[in-house]
Formats: sequence, C-alpha cells, structure tokens
Amino acid sequence: MMSRSATTVARSVLGGRNFSTAAATVFRVPSEGSQKVSDKWMRLPVLGTRNASTVALGEKRQKEEGGGAAAGGGGKDGKEIVSYWGIEPPKITKEDGTEWRWNCFRPWETYEADLSIDLEKHHAPVTFLDKLAYWTVKSLRYPTDIFFQRRYGCRAMMLETVAAVPGMVGGLLLHCKSLRRFEHSGGWIKALLEEAENERMHLMTFMEVSQPRWYERALVFAVQGVFFNAYFFAYLVSPKLAHRVVGYLEEEAIHSYTEFLKELDKGNIENVPAPAIAIDYWRLPQNSTLRDVVVVVRADEAHHRDVNHFASDIHYQGHELNEAAAPTGYH
Repeated sequence: MMSRSATTVARSVLGGRNFSTAAATVFRVPSEGSQKVSDKWMRLPVLGTRNASTVALGEKRQKEEGGGAAAGGGGKDGKEIVSYWGIEPPKITKEDGTEWRWNCFRPWETYEADLSIDLEKHHAPVTFLDKLAYWTVKSLRYPTDIFFQRRYGCRAMMLETVAAVPGMVGGLLLHCKSLRRFEHSGGWIKALLEEAENERMHLMTFMEVSQPRWYERALVFAVQGVFFNAYFFAYLVSPKLAHRVVGYLEEEAIHSYTEFLKELDKGNIENVPAPAIAIDYWRLPQNSTLRDVVVVVRADEAHHRDVNHFASDIHYQGHELNEAAAPTGYH
C-alpha cells in the first residue's frame, strides 16, 4: 500500500488535478518500514477527473503569451484555441512562404481545373431507368427557373446545396457496404467524398459573392431534407439509377453555369473580382474575376457528370463499382 507520506507527495505534485487522464504518472515512493526512499517506481492509476479545464488552461496560456490570432477561417474572435490534449494546429505556409489563411482546406488540396473537358457530352436515355432519371431531373428544372429566374448567383448557391448531397450519401453507403463485406471499395468512397467536398467548396465560394435571403435559406432546409432522404432510398434500391440522376443533374448544372457566363458577358451581372478563397482553391491568378470562377466551377461539374455516368454504366454492365478503379485525384 502507498504510505501517507507518499500520498502527500503525490497530491503536492498533481496540484489542482486529481489524476491525469492523458498519461499515467510515475512517482518514487518510500518503502514500507523504512525512512529511506527505495529505488522502485510506482505507477499511479489513471482514474478520476481533472479539475483544471481546457478553457482555464487556455486562458492561462493566453495571459502568458499575450494571446494569438487564429488563422483565416478559424476562430471569429481572434482568440487562440488551446487544447489540454496537446493537439495544436500546424502552421502552414504557401509556396512563397506567406501564411496559409484557410482552415477549411490545405495547400495540397488545391488544384487547377481541367478546362479542356468536353462540355457538350450527353448520355442519351435509352432504358426505362435512364428515362426515369432524365425526366425526373428535367421536371425539377422548371420550378427552379421560375423561382430564381436570372438571379444566377442565388441559383448557383441553391444548386450547390443539393449537388453536395449525392457524393456524401453514396460515399456513406459504400463505406458501410465495404465494412459489411470486408472488401475494398476500389477507391470509390474517396472519389465520391471528394465530389461532395468539391461541391461544398463551390457553395463556400458563391457565398462570398451573393448572400441568400431568409426564405431561400428556409428553402434549402426543405429541399435538402427531401432530397437527402429520397437519394438515400434511391441509392439503396438502385445505385445505377442514383448515379444516372446525378449525371443528368450535372448536365443541368453545366447548362446553368453557361447561362451564368452569358449574363456576365452581356454585363447584366457585375463581373466582380474573384473571392480570395477561389483564387487559392483553384490556383487562379490574383487578378481573376467572377467569370474565371464560374468557368472552373463549370469544368468541375463536367467532371462530376462523367464520373457519375461512368459509375452508372458499371452497374448497368452487371459489375460492382469496386471492380473498376475510381477516377480519384482530380480534386
């Protein structure tokens, strides 16, 4: 047993914290029946709770160091976030040595869009499921045209809140399938999650250009709730139908962004400077404009169109997705 003197030593060392939840603490303790300190070490149990909170430690550190500004896209109040668990955000710089301002993506996740991609490609619906997917998407376009008319900035935001859902749903279901069957996904989980993240970055970019109104935000809640559950069910029943629907959605996205470009060229929409987040994400020149952003976003949509039509074709030919290597690495 630990003697009373050893317990006192332990309490004095631990201070305001009963026992560490991060690592076991080791003390030298006196042997029983002896006033001398023995050479054996005793490991105290990792139990109990800690009294010193992360917030308190953070405030103490800020007082000692004078506080610190968070990186762009991080804390809103400029306070440094200190973790009791020893997790510190890495300090990242650009190639030119300047500080990286974004927390939502890293320099190695940036890329240059493939502007040579064919924008005119179209999958002609032949089978019943193809026609069902095609006319479902076409029927969704008409209320969108009526609601947004030529407000293409808000239309783009609404489009991206929907377009970012299929990749996440598909990736989630493939992930669970991979776990159930104890097999690899052929890279398709990564490919679909990359698609979802890319679509979300489109939304974050257009949020810098146009702010949605309150009723448009409410519409996003309703549409996303319905579409998520509908696509989830469709993917469970027929992945080839689900991917074909997304392929046609991306074709409509290409059309919408082409119309967006026409309005910019006519001067009906102001060709403002490109948001800083877009310049860094797509590695655009510093003098880029909104038109340059729309061009690269349209190229992304064309890539998603090809990937989803390809995924649907794999299923139509009687194969599983993991039998064909996924087109990863574009984003």
